[in-house]
This record gives sequence, C-alpha cells and structure tokens, in this order.
Amino acid sequence: MKTLLTYLGFDPTKHVVKTEILAGITTFLTMSYILAVNPLILGDAGMDKGAVFSATIIAAAVATLVMAFYAKLPYALASGMGLNAFFAYTLVLVMGYSWEEALSAVLLEGIIFIILTSLKVREAIVNAIPLNLRYAISVGIGLFIAYIGLKNGGVIVSNESTITTLGPWNANSILAISGVILGGILLTLKVRGALFFTIIAITILGIPLGVTQIPEGFNLISIPSSIEPIAFKFDFSRLLALDIDFYIVVFVLLLMDLFDTLGTFIGAATSAGMVDENGKIKNMNKALMADAIGTTVGAICGTSTVTTYVESTTGIAEGGRTGLTSLTVAVFFLIALFFSPLFLIIPSAATTSALVLVGIMMFRSIKNIDFTRMSEALPCFITIVMMPFTASISEGIVLGMLSYVFIKLLSGKTRDLSVIMYILAAFFILKYVVVLL
Repeated sequence: MKTLLTYLGFDPTKHVVKTEILAGITTFLTMSYILAVNPLILGDAGMDKGAVFSATIIAAAVATLVMAFYAKLPYALASGMGLNAFFAYTLVLVMGYSWEEALSAVLLEGIIFIILTSLKVREAIVNAIPLNLRYAISVGIGLFIAYIGLKNGGVIVSNESTITTLGPWNANSILAISGVILGGILLTLKVRGALFFTIIAITILGIPLGVTQIPEGFNLISIPSSIEPIAFKFDFSRLLALDIDFYIVVFVLLLMDLFDTLGTFIGAATSAGMVDENGKIKNMNKALMADAIGTTVGAICGTSTVTTYVESTTGIAEGGRTGLTSLTVAVFFLIALFFSPLFLIIPSAATTSALVLVGIMMFRSIKNIDFTRMSEALPCFITIVMMPFTASISEGIVLGMLSYVFIKLLSGKTRDLSVIMYILAAFFILKYVVVLL
C-alpha cells in the first residue's frame, strides 16, 4: 500500500487517505454528467450511443490514470463539453464532415499535442502568462462554473429580452438552492467531505420530490456496450487530399483544447495554492502530457477531445492534492461501466452546490489582481467576464491575452510583453481571421 501511495505522490506527513478518496468521489460525482451528455451529443453526429458511453469511460479512465501515476496531481479528465458540441454540431452537422473524418482530426490533434508537450511548448506558454492574468483566469473560471451550476439547477434560465433571468421556484431550483446553503453551512463548520455529502443528501431528497428520477425497471448493474462500432474508425481522405479546411479544423481543435486545459490548470492550482514561489505549477508538463495522451486514446476509442475538467476544482476544494484523488476518479469511472444506472440518476440540482461553492472559493483570487493600473485591470476584467458571457474558458483567455498585448503595445509598455505573448497574439488573430474567411 505504501508503495502505491508513493507512486501517487502521497506523503503521509502531509496528506490523508480519507480526504484524498472523498475528494476523488466528489470530483467524479460532479463531472459524472458527461456520461449521460456525451453519448447524446455524439449520437446526434450519427455515432452509436452505447459505444460512445463505453468509449467516454475508457478514455476518461486511461487519461486520469496517467494523471494519477505520471503527473501525481488531483485532476480528472474526460471528453470535453463544448469540444464535443463542436465535433458533432459544427464539424459534422454544419460543415458536412463524417464522424470518421472528425475523429481523424481529433487523433491528429492529440498526436500534435504529445509532440508539443514533449518539447515543453505548452509549459512555456503557461509560464509566459502574466501573473495578474493567471489570477484573472482563476476568478473567471470560478464565475463560469458558478453560472453553470445555477443554470443546471434551474435557478437561472434563458430569457429572450435579458438573455438570462431568475428561474421559476419549483422542486428542482429549491433543491439546488438548498444544496448551496447546506454545503455552505457544512463548509463553515469545516466538515470534511462537505461537497460530497451535500451531493448525496440532495440526490436522496430529490427522490420523493420527483427531481431524482428512478426509471421503471431500474437495474443496478448493466453490461457495458462494445466500442467496436466506433473504435479505430478513421478517415484520412481529407488529410491526404491536402484539404486546407481539414488542416484549419485541426488547428482550431488545438487552440480550443490548449486553452481549456491551461485555464483549468492555472485556475485550480492558483486558487488552491498549488504553485511555487515563482507562480509555477508542480508537474505541469506531466499533467499536460496526460491530457495529450487522453485525447489520442479518446480518438482511438471513438470519442471527442479529452481535456482536463474544471470540475476537478471541487475535489481540490475538498483537500485533494495528490494522484490518489485522480486514481479514485478513474476507479469510479471504471465502476460506472457496470453501474451506469446508479450514477446517471444524480440530478443536476445535486451538483449545483459543488459548482457554486467552488466558484466562490476560486473567486477569492480577485484580491490578488492589481486593479490600480488600467493596463492590467482591463485585460483581467475581460478575461473574467468573457468566460461566462461566451460560455468558454478558452475564449475568455484568448480575448484577455489579446487585450493585454494590444494595450501594453499601444501604450508603450512593451517591457511587460514576452516574445511568447507576441507569438500567441499572432495565433489568436489568425484564429479569428480563419473564422471570418
């Protein structure tokens, strides 16, 4: 047992096994919605839903195990939300790619990421991001996941006039708010596993209220579906035909995945104090490699881009600091292969509390941002607000970094800019030019 814990970066003088396991369970429960959502989204692209369910779990488990044993960090990975929608609705349904061609683009993206990570290019990008922007990324993600939690719980809903508005008071929204209050009380009392126990409590309370739906003929155990219909199903015809649009798709996938991942790492590590005195994140390059391997394995299995989940922050907030947390998540993903009905009954109202409360914790980083200088304040503000407004971590980072470069450059403060920041700005501009064309 001691040998296993050593491989996971666990130090008995600093860490507690129970805390790490509870943190892993909390992360898994908070992100388990992907098991229900990913098959539905990729199913719209014509893929076998049962096979996608199994592929989602296998890719998530493999990537998270690499994170646990190689990077020894408490992050979990799975098919990314937004990235899966881009795959199904943009590439396949709008641009006319077959899902086999789209999977080929994801595979190439993953391979390129492995190469870039091996060359430490991704790590260099992280280290080039100014400290104030790193704090802003943490705050922006906190605001974004709190928004997701409130929306999923029905506390806020869409509105044609005001975009969003307060939702109706019904069993679902009342349970969601109750969960936030209960979780807040437990955290105030410093109860270990507060977020986990809150999710379980709200799920149970939701049964008599009809929020937690238990389907007829509910079976605790289910036989996993084969991934044969979608595994290794690649079509490289566009690549071999030198189709420029295909290369652009791979480039866009690279940017989306890169900054979703970097945003999660920076935001979670900064808010949890998991950085050194120079602001560098422990084992960053190894963590990025786990992400790159996850995307490659995911494409082989038959699912969209795998990325590090922002919901990992819920487990980190519970005290998860080592690979034991991510190992726990991976184990529960594998268990879900056989007990999917049990995990799929957890309602969104039950996870609202975790997302909102972690959003509050991440928002604390705002006190570290220098708002006295407009050249720092404006890019940070743009980063923070654009994440929830665009529903994209990567867009918030891109727009924040672009504004940082423009303001510093045009106001003559070029000393604050590194060569990497100039290069990134050029790529970001190209990203938006490609969309216009």
